[in-house]
Amino acid sequence: MCRSANKVLHQVRVPASSANLGPGFDALGLALGIHLVCRFRKADRLEIHATGRDASLVAPGDNNLIWQTARDVARQAGQVLPPVYLEVDNQIPIGKGLGSSAAALTAGVVIADRLLDLGWSKHRILDEAARIEGHPDNVAACVLGSIVASAIDGHGVARAVRLDLPPKFAVGVIVPDFVLLTHDSRTVLPTSYSKADAIFNVQRAALLIAGLATGTVAAFPTALEDRMHQPYRTPLVPGLDEILKLRAPGLLGCALSGAGPSVLAFYERGSENVCDLIARIFQIRGHASEVFLASIDRDGYAVETLS
Repeated sequence: MCRSANKVLHQVRVPASSANLGPGFDALGLALGIHLVCRFRKADRLEIHATGRDASLVAPGDNNLIWQTARDVARQAGQVLPPVYLEVDNQIPIGKGLGSSAAALTAGVVIADRLLDLGWSKHRILDEAARIEGHPDNVAACVLGSIVASAIDGHGVARAVRLDLPPKFAVGVIVPDFVLLTHDSRTVLPTSYSKADAIFNVQRAALLIAGLATGTVAAFPTALEDRMHQPYRTPLVPGLDEILKLRAPGLLGCALSGAGPSVLAFYERGSENVCDLIARIFQIRGHASEVFLASIDRDGYAVETLS
């Protein structure tokens, strides 16, 4: 491998993310200890190699989302991105509501920043990723780590605040064996909501943030209730209605992860077995599933020079 000054090898590691967290539609996100790792350098021609989970779904050429994002960032910055040699090691399930596209977008922005020497801060990286994504919840978790509340202000700038999951809380992700496209999951949502439903979600989103910030068990499961997206997506995810109503010792509550079909379970540490109850519901509905007792990625993306 060429190690000349203009072909230095870099690596960026980006976490998976779960968005919405129940009532926080397009506003709340959580970074998970499941990662996309990209090793990259300038090259004479575009070359992309993918390994890991769902590697066959990672485009190997000019239509690769990571590469397309990096090129878009360069164009917005008034520069031209040179061809790259890109190794993609993916562990994030694709098409399962765990922010695989947000991780790819974030990686693309970081690659452009590093190769073009833009010198962007994490918040500038977030702002650019949110511009491309169209909403900030997943990319904010990818960039900042932990739990993030985010919004786009009146000038189009992303604003985000992170907080840590209380030590006595943990999360599990239950990933069923079918794909649900984000486009399809968004198509079923209404274009407007009643005042009652809006108030319902505002109350619970506020309660959820307060409950997570203070570790207040009594805030749950009410804090995870939602009327903006989960009721409309329930028909698309067999068993979701039963899962959202599931109550068990140690289980704080469940939420659809992003646009689905994966489910995020909050539980009191030591009660990991509640995730098996969710997997069993999927099984009864005819679908196998995987349980990830995922750690929380506290730091967001990390980039380094390897050689």
